[in-house]
Amino acid sequence: MNIAVLGSGSWATAIVKILCENHDKIFWWVREEEIKESVQTKGHNPLFLRSCELNNKKIELSTDINTIINNANILFCVIPSAFIEKSFENVALDTMKNKLIVTATKGMVPNSNKIVSLFFKEKYNIPYSSQAVISGPSHAEEIATERLTYLTCGSENKELALKVSSAISCRYVNTILSDDIEGIEYAGVLKNVYALAAGIAFGLGYGDNYIAVLISNASIEMKRFLDTVDKRERDINRLVYLGDLLVTAYSQHSRNRSFGQMIGKGYSVKSAQIEMQMIAEGYFSVNGIHNLNKKLGVELPIVDTVYRILYEEAYPNREFSLLSEKFI
Repeated sequence: MNIAVLGSGSWATAIVKILCENHDKIFWWVREEEIKESVQTKGHNPLFLRSCELNNKKIELSTDINTIINNANILFCVIPSAFIEKSFENVALDTMKNKLIVTATKGMVPNSNKIVSLFFKEKYNIPYSSQAVISGPSHAEEIATERLTYLTCGSENKELALKVSSAISCRYVNTILSDDIEGIEYAGVLKNVYALAAGIAFGLGYGDNYIAVLISNASIEMKRFLDTVDKRERDINRLVYLGDLLVTAYSQHSRNRSFGQMIGKGYSVKSAQIEMQMIAEGYFSVNGIHNLNKKLGVELPIVDTVYRILYEEAYPNREFSLLSEKFI
């Protein structure tokens, strides 16, 4: 397998580290010349996950996405969803022919409100049988320090899921297989929204007791949405659904929780984005889920609350007071 990683952020850096455990060469597309030069000379990404040590002898970098794609047959897409369309605007249909896609982006493409696998399916005619998704409770910061992590490899193509599992399994990464590609992706989108809600609640002064109730209701809401958008048997308590929700809602590493906390403390959306200096996928995700749900009509009180706060400038205190009356 010739493997390429597309994206230069913290999670992309962590995935490069994992892949270097099992492979002699990894192709890596990064936007910034500064990252390319630093990884090549020092073995560190100077902008994201700076503590992560990378085996630069195994990594071939380029700031030209077409060069990297042409060198690989399996592409790990780890580009923030807000930048996917822009990143692929000069990538031709023929360039993506016969490629296998592994999505590791937990967000929706903003203009179309599509999950990433659906973006590749429609733009490049790449069927789900040639796609996989990796997800689960996993912060890049813990991968960097080689703390034990469990990831789920989801694909309707079991052979591809096994390939991906083999590529990323190592002494600090265990893998689980699934065939629920859409459910896993939508769960990854929703958990960021619910982490925003947890952060807002914490910023408003609510305690652990309340946030536990919030996340319990978020799990119910997630199941309701997944059962509507992709009807199949799934156990919402599995780590790729509930586990990922819990770690994103409670962890100190969660940028979505941090972003929400700033909103709860009175920051404007713009000022919170400036201070974060990193993408909080939940900001774009809540807009995508809100727009998609106009067609689906699923009852999503937590999503609706976060949307009104972020996009309609509703008062967080009032919105959470109203939301609390709907908890079960």
